Amino acid sequence: MERRGFIHDILDVKILILYVMSLVEEPVSAQTIYELCYQDDCLSYFDVQEAIPQMVRSGHLVEEEFDRYVITDKGREAEEITQDSVAFPVKERAKQAVENHNRKTKRDQFLRTEVKERDNGEYTVHMGLSDFHGVLMDLELTAPTLEQARKLERAYRKNAEVVYQSVMVALLEEAEG
Repeated sequence: MERRGFIHDILDVKILILYVMSLVEEPVSAQTIYELCYQDDCLSYFDVQEAIPQMVRSGHLVEEEFDRYVITDKGREAEEITQDSVAFPVKERAKQAVENHNRKTKRDQFLRTEVKERDNGEYTVHMGLSDFHGVLMDLELTAPTLEQARKLERAYRKNAEVVYQSVMVALLEEAEG
């Protein structure tokens, strides 16, 4: 039976992992490595789980903290040599996946949310937005149930910039009017 896809053996898996790891900006978990590499139906979770420890032992990756990996200088050198052997469609999809991951990771660094239960049984949702210079906005809302507090938290994480912009526009329009 003919094998489809571009990933055919453990070497292909390792080369793809090196390519992906050369593009990520922060240490990532084995699960994230798999998700970023899964750009070909022939790649399995178990292939990635087999390859990562081998790559750590060979010095191409290092585990910086529990289940957080980064590429080493040796890995970067190997990636530069082997990157042309990653099939173009897989390479492009992996690159897009890593760019999306890096963008989300960077954005999440500027968001802060926390849900706390109050003495009266309600919940307080603390939400913050920062930039490189400091805090842009701190917002605290009260929700009657934990479910509503979690919904507020998720909605804020999804729409923090819109919330900030809306507050700024509303307050500045009021000040000018």
